[in-house]
Amino acid sequence: MAALGWLTPRRRSATARSVLAGEAAAEAARKSSQELAELARQAQDQADGAPAEPEFPVVGDDLAAAFFDLDNTVMQGAALFHFGRGLYKRQFFQRRELARFAWQQAWFRLAGVEDPEHMQDARDSALSIVKGHRVSELMSIGEEIYDEYMADRIWPGTRGLAQAHLDAGQKVWLVTAAPVETATIIARRLGLTGALGTVAESVDGVYTGRLVGEPLHGPAKAEAVRALAAAEGLDLSRCAAYSDSHNDIPMLSLVGHPYAINPDAKLRKHAREREWRLRDYRTGRKAAKVGIPAAAGVGALAGGTAAAVALHRRRR
Repeated sequence: MAALGWLTPRRRSATARSVLAGEAAAEAARKSSQELAELARQAQDQADGAPAEPEFPVVGDDLAAAFFDLDNTVMQGAALFHFGRGLYKRQFFQRRELARFAWQQAWFRLAGVEDPEHMQDARDSALSIVKGHRVSELMSIGEEIYDEYMADRIWPGTRGLAQAHLDAGQKVWLVTAAPVETATIIARRLGLTGALGTVAESVDGVYTGRLVGEPLHGPAKAEAVRALAAAEGLDLSRCAAYSDSHNDIPMLSLVGHPYAINPDAKLRKHAREREWRLRDYRTGRKAAKVGIPAAAGVGALAGGTAAAVALHRRRR
């Protein structure tokens, strides 16, 4: 039992017990430090052996490009509705049409998703409104409307993503169901390469009130991206696409780098299942995320929204 004498504190002085405790602590510290050092070396070895995540976008990769949806991805709200507000201000149509535009825009921004019937109605209304007008006239007005209603609604975060591609030497395209003229104005104002959008038929520079083909929506966007990539000699596996809507899953699925931006519920679920990257630049509650039309400067729009709600209730 003599060998276990050190277990009995009474047989040692306080000084001896302190020395023993100190020596034991030092030995434990030395051992733990060796174990930690070994763990650190193993972790470093694993990190060195694992492939590092590549820098993206890749600087100088001229086979890559980026494709951005417009509505609620680059800009809050729908471009077509903002354009309609501007045309109403210039007396292209009456308050009844404004009420319809306002109701649709309020629905889109509050619900955060596109309603196909609303979008179709808005396109039909826009086509009837511009019928007989010159393309050059609408382009000039579109520049003014951008400054009035759209410039302050660009998401800074998404614009930063687009700029990263531009800084890497890549082309950046908008892809939207909005009229190609409106999309082209927005792309130019943001310093982007260009835009793919819905093409309205014109003869001798005058709108006929008909579309060429169908609206650039859903699968049509994917076909437009595919066609542009072929024409530009791009490798879609090296390209990126950005959208907020599940309607754009066909376009997002085409590229090697899909991003869900301010995603609706269906796209968010789809993106998480496939480990796509997500970015959400909205904050606060749902109404705050998508935004309610501001009262300042849009009194006519607010009145139109109220009228649309009343009309909707009467019809029901």
